[in-house]
Amino acid sequence: MQIIKYFSAIIATTVLLAAPVYAQQASDATPPATAATKKALHKQNWQTENAVHKALSRTKGLDAANIVVVARNGAVTLDGTVPDASQIQLAQDTAQGVPRVKSVANALSVKEAGN
Repeated sequence: MQIIKYFSAIIATTVLLAAPVYAQQASDATPPATAATKKALHKQNWQTENAVHKALSRTKGLDAANIVVVARNGAVTLDGTVPDASQIQLAQDTAQGVPRVKSVANALSVKEAGN
């Protein structure tokens, strides 16, 4: 009988000590993003993508027809192909000059002849 009381006391103590620790961790958690926040972020990404693509299309000496632009929180990725190697750096420089662009990852490649 003494053993049962002893284990009951240990279990009760463990539960009491663990509960506040769990509560502290839960209160430190950040709340999930609301639908309005996600929608605004999506809109901002879309606007940045459009602004970069527009700038690329208007840049003289750059064929932007096969360039795909993806923006996430100011980080822009350029993907696709360009006719010659000099246009790769030109595209990156142009994208970097667009407002709201914080960084540019350039994954452009030169289109092979005949393809």
